[in-house]
Amino acid sequence: MGEVKEKKKLMTKNEKEFICTIIAFLIIAIFFMAPSPSGLSADGMKVLGIFIGILFLWITIGIGWPSLLCLAMLAFVPSLGIKNTLTTSFGNETFAFLLFTFMFTYAFSQTGYVKKIALGFVTSKFARKSPWRFAFCFFAAVIIIGLFMSPSVLYFVILPILEEIYNILGLKKGDKYASMLTIGLVFCTSLSSGMTPIAHVFPVLSMNVFQSLTGATINYGQYMLFAIPTGVIIFIAMMLVFRFIMRPDTKGLDLTSSEFDKMKKEVPKATRGEKTILVVFILVIALWILPSLLKSSSVAWISNLFTWIDKFGTSMPPLIGIVLLSILKYQQKPLINLNEAMVKGVSWPSIIMVSATLALGAAMTNSSIGLTTFLSNSIEPLTNGLSTTLLILLFALWAGLQSNLSSHMVTAQLVPTIAVPVALASGGALSAAAITAVIGLIASTGSAAPPAMPYVAVAGSSGWTNSTKLLKYGFLMMIVIILIVSFIGYPIANGIMG
Repeated sequence: MGEVKEKKKLMTKNEKEFICTIIAFLIIAIFFMAPSPSGLSADGMKVLGIFIGILFLWITIGIGWPSLLCLAMLAFVPSLGIKNTLTTSFGNETFAFLLFTFMFTYAFSQTGYVKKIALGFVTSKFARKSPWRFAFCFFAAVIIIGLFMSPSVLYFVILPILEEIYNILGLKKGDKYASMLTIGLVFCTSLSSGMTPIAHVFPVLSMNVFQSLTGATINYGQYMLFAIPTGVIIFIAMMLVFRFIMRPDTKGLDLTSSEFDKMKKEVPKATRGEKTILVVFILVIALWILPSLLKSSSVAWISNLFTWIDKFGTSMPPLIGIVLLSILKYQQKPLINLNEAMVKGVSWPSIIMVSATLALGAAMTNSSIGLTTFLSNSIEPLTNGLSTTLLILLFALWAGLQSNLSSHMVTAQLVPTIAVPVALASGGALSAAAITAVIGLIASTGSAAPPAMPYVAVAGSSGWTNSTKLLKYGFLMMIVIILIVSFIGYPIANGIMG
């Protein structure tokens, strides 16, 4: 009977995918054959059809093969062709940045430093004074580590530590405090992925849309000056939600157990190889951040040096890091296993989708196609009567709902595609750079429903919490995040980016 049910489920899934695929192809075919409206070129009509059809597949099926289909369909647009499509996708610096960053940060994730940082927080004297201090330290560790690590990797690195904490505290499935720790792990993993663009696809996608549409750039230093303080405020708000709304029972939790000290001692001392990886990791982070902060220095040689470094772009630091780790050896082996890093460290579905969105963005902003101008002119009458505050709230709400109910990646690509032209048409009332940064952060935070991120589904089915609680607190946090980012984050971003 079980096998029959599984086959029925599989058939249902296959049938749904088949129907969605047919619908997407019909959408694209209609736009390819239909006459274009006034103000839009024939190629612009085709690109718009590809955008709508592929977006439908991304939402209903997933990001894998639909992204490859996107590249294939763009090659059939006469003014684009296959060479141009490949150049603007796999040949784009953003693609290289993500590929090198995933590989490089994987090498760091294999050291013992991640576990040491996490255990250093939860086994500290401060953390063991009370259950709320303990929760604060655990979540803070997730945030800090997550600033520089892929969210999915982070979740599955921290998960075994959390399960050991459950054992030491004697927590059982169904306990509210255990549920809070699981939900908090999900929230903080997502939040950290929006606080920096390092090893995080979502802010990078939004910033790339902005660059495609405006020709200007938001550098990583600017983004982090906005996103990190805003993220800290969101983190504090999350703790208040847990403390005063969730209110788990913390009585009887023994945080003095010697097992915590044992956990810390079980982590082996860092080897010379791991210490070298840490030094190279810090060097790469510095090469990412310092140029945007110091190239305007009043000291001439500092300004010239970091202006020169900045010219190499964002993909050069992780590339240098990979080369150094390949040359340097410990116990006769390179500090990075390139084959393993390529297979286990790179989120290939994510960067394949990035390649598709890069090519799609380039096509939509191609001046000869004219789609951006057409969309701007079409949207402008709808938003003319709205105040700046309402526009910010509108795009923040859209990004929040979509990132919680569908894919973070689709949200990070779609919402700024519409928001930036609206901002440009506002005559400066709405900052295009600031609203892009706002969307990049919000798009990363969705944690309510399983389609948002794979680890949301894992947490919801773990038994330590459930999908209903994730939905409840996920949407509550969504409202909190929208308000904080709209009324505190946007002004910060606007002040930094103008």
